[in-house]
Amino acid sequence: MPVNSSKTIGSVAVAGGGIGGMQASLDLANAGFRVYLIESAPSIGGQMPKLDKTFPTNDCSMCIISPKLVEVGGHPNIDLITYSDIISVEGEPGNFNIRVNRKARSVDPDKCTGCGDCYRKCPVKLPSEFDEDIGIRKAIYVRFPQSVPNVPVIDRIECRFFTQGKCKVCSKVCPAGAINYDQADTEVNISAGSIIISPGFEPFDAALKGEFGYGRLGNVITSLEFERILSASGPFSGEILRPSDKGHPRKIAWIQCVGSRDKSCNNDYCSSVCCMYATKEAVIAKEHDSNIEPTIFYMDIRAFGKGFDLYCERARDEYGVRYIRSMVSGLYERPESKNIIVKYVNDRGMITEEEFEMVVLYVGMVPSRNALSLSRRLGIELNSHGFCSAATFKPLNTSREGIFVCGAFQSPKDIPETVAQASGAAAFAAEALAPSRGEMVEEVKYPDEIDTAKEEPRIGVFVCHCGVNIAGVVDVKAVRDYAATLPGVVYTEDCMYTCSQDTQEKIIELIKEHNLNRVITASCSPKTHEPLFQATIRKAGLNKYLFEMANIRDQCSWVHMKEKEKATEKSKDLVRMAAANAALLSPLKEIAIDVNHRALVIGGGQAGMTAALNLARQGFEVTLIEKGSKLGGNLNDLYFTIHGDNIQKYLAHLIEEVNSNPLITVILNAEIDDFEGYKGNFITSLLIAPAMRSMKVEHGITIVATGAEESKPEEYLYGENERVITQLQLEKDIALKADIFHDTDEIVMIQCVGSRDEKRPYCSRICCSMAIKNAIAIKEINPLCKIYILNRDIRTYGLIDEYYTKARELGIIFIKYEPEKKPEVIQEDNFLKVLVSDPILQMEIELNPDLLILSSAIVPRENEELAALLKINRNSDNFYLEAHMKLRPVDFATEGIFLTGMGHLPKLIDETVTQSAAAAARAAVILSKEKLIAESIVAAVEPEKCAVCLTCVRACPFGIPFINEEGSAEINPVLCQGCGTCVSECPGK
Repeated sequence: MPVNSSKTIGSVAVAGGGIGGMQASLDLANAGFRVYLIESAPSIGGQMPKLDKTFPTNDCSMCIISPKLVEVGGHPNIDLITYSDIISVEGEPGNFNIRVNRKARSVDPDKCTGCGDCYRKCPVKLPSEFDEDIGIRKAIYVRFPQSVPNVPVIDRIECRFFTQGKCKVCSKVCPAGAINYDQADTEVNISAGSIIISPGFEPFDAALKGEFGYGRLGNVITSLEFERILSASGPFSGEILRPSDKGHPRKIAWIQCVGSRDKSCNNDYCSSVCCMYATKEAVIAKEHDSNIEPTIFYMDIRAFGKGFDLYCERARDEYGVRYIRSMVSGLYERPESKNIIVKYVNDRGMITEEEFEMVVLYVGMVPSRNALSLSRRLGIELNSHGFCSAATFKPLNTSREGIFVCGAFQSPKDIPETVAQASGAAAFAAEALAPSRGEMVEEVKYPDEIDTAKEEPRIGVFVCHCGVNIAGVVDVKAVRDYAATLPGVVYTEDCMYTCSQDTQEKIIELIKEHNLNRVITASCSPKTHEPLFQATIRKAGLNKYLFEMANIRDQCSWVHMKEKEKATEKSKDLVRMAAANAALLSPLKEIAIDVNHRALVIGGGQAGMTAALNLARQGFEVTLIEKGSKLGGNLNDLYFTIHGDNIQKYLAHLIEEVNSNPLITVILNAEIDDFEGYKGNFITSLLIAPAMRSMKVEHGITIVATGAEESKPEEYLYGENERVITQLQLEKDIALKADIFHDTDEIVMIQCVGSRDEKRPYCSRICCSMAIKNAIAIKEINPLCKIYILNRDIRTYGLIDEYYTKARELGIIFIKYEPEKKPEVIQEDNFLKVLVSDPILQMEIELNPDLLILSSAIVPRENEELAALLKINRNSDNFYLEAHMKLRPVDFATEGIFLTGMGHLPKLIDETVTQSAAAAARAAVILSKEKLIAESIVAAVEPEKCAVCLTCVRACPFGIPFINEEGSAEINPVLCQGCGTCVSECPGK
């Protein structure tokens, strides 16, 4: 709620330094607010640094998170307050006072250089919490090699000095004199206008499920322990070894839902991520060791994300991952071999035993103890499972005004959802603070650029191991040594992680020490890391365009993993080319451009309206255009949520808010006729029906929210028999004609109609919860009605899995079917007959429903022409394609354009609220600036050589070149994307 600007403080406290807390902090700091990032652990990063890779792209987790770690650690408007706990929060929205206890590290961070001598020499060895107790750490330690801040902490419970009054080895070897045994806890007070909590989760304690023998059977481990085994920085350096005897396991089993979907431990919810993470681990294990035979035991495969179903099919077809639908009843060990016997019921209903050399328990997510303690201190309500209580239409609001939540503490979720929620929470936190934007921030200050124009090239080459992502295939040291022989190269080094904060600082020092005037990193993708390295060399005084990158991960180690020698030779070639190019680099001047502070939102459904409202509440003018004649989109045809919320009441309130906000201009019946411009300055031409009046809108950013819709089925007699309808039609009947269900005896629902097939290989995500929602509603009207839901998997992920349990308790019957044996629907004398083969009963079942309900695929609304105009990408299913699935889930690759809603991916109402606010937060980063710096790598025309052949005009995929009045081609440097197509095609050379 907006508050008096005289009381509003232009800062936000973020509690929790995982990926969610970091993303929220960056969005706020980049949009003009001071951020205090408070983390109870000694360093930021949360659980993500423990992971080996992410899916479906198999990106190295540390490669993904390192740029954010470094950016957060070095941001002038983010104050890192690590190894600290919030004691209390007093005050009101806009003006909170937060008391924080800073625990004693026993190391002075101002003196510590991060050299590591202290923990290398410490004699005390302890189980490493970061390595899930498989590896070891010392009594003085950093949490992981790329920790931010890279300052050790002394474990006073285990340190010999604190327990026995002797040792002091760390103090003796510290060259900086940073060890301070007398350091005490201190209390600090922070003033903030809003608070975001993102304390994350912790894995379920597998020992509580005694039937799986965790802690008792030596070769039964958890999923996070297996992640650390896979990791190059883990206890076995990426080699897959059995904990009991360090042997190489061949047959490995993954068991799903340990501590999830289980009422016996009060966790009758789905942890959302386990199915895909198990599949990912099985795939990566196979990549590490081709002899491994992976088997996954599951109840339902919940591959509901973008590209997830295809990833599972690839795991099965290309990697030989075996999926067995069965709930494992118990494990026991063969004493002589320490192998594990898995006892389960097979697909013929027979009790079966199978022997494996290692078993991985996929444990669910539970709220962390720190989160539960924090919520008590903040006075925040929790739900029955201990997660933060949240409403459908306000999923990021806590029960205390001015405090917002994001990440796995809100509910179990994957990385993209966490990142989107973090940006969304930042948007809501910024609403009340808009009057104080910019009051507490500092400008980024770089040293003056060194003039290198007259210097001979002095190139430094840094070759990255990237754990085993690169070094497991490429001979990194050989590449380093080869680079030293290249012309112009005066310094080379190999680094474990070139993107870590300590290596970034080291590169700055080496640039100065060796007078380097060009820098090359041979590492991973410039798509995610080039800006990080450019910023690093700029801090050393070099023009950022004197940086070159050789992608030896994506282009060598990943694609040639089975040809190590050739991968190494190719890496040398890429470095040689990079060095040759670097020698020709020259400094480029950046262009500052003014920013138009108006936003354009395309699409007037829930997503578009939510984004528009958030931007308007932050003080930005918004033009909201809708192709149809009214606002609301799909909400016009929905009536109640699975939780029982009134959608039509919510919609009416949303429309009223939009229409009454003076900063929002709504234009109905509008289509985009033309679109031009660049980030900060776009011009959109509209045609407005019925008169087809033309109009131009100038704006700084664009949010695309064109939505999706229920497809019309092409099977099961839809359109031929009036008793065959879709879920959307059924919901309308339940809301408006409930009486008709009093006399309904039997209803059959068929899931995955038109999706998860060859035509549409994706999961439509919302169908299962919609079917269960409608089935429960009918049961409440007529408890005697028999309802059958025919499904391949029930995908009620997260906390909504409770309703799957409720449905079964109400007597709703779920019958699995295999895709090669789809249900058959027959019409006999206007009666319907449904035949389905039950794999459990091993027989065909005949059903005679009064109504047949089809859960039809969700398909994007027509967007091909719009995508071409805006030059934005779509995937093979025609949904909009985000810039990066994990790190930029609401950004397009085209700068200044953002996406939200079902045009990106089918999603629930609360997920749409989150993503729309996230798009608004990302847009506000641009709109809050007075000026932006345009990309300097652009094409330029030499007029005296131009033959006006129009080759560049035709070749440019972005339509930038034009023929000017002087009769030569001209390229607007602000618009140019720097792709180089025109340069390569120009016949004038």
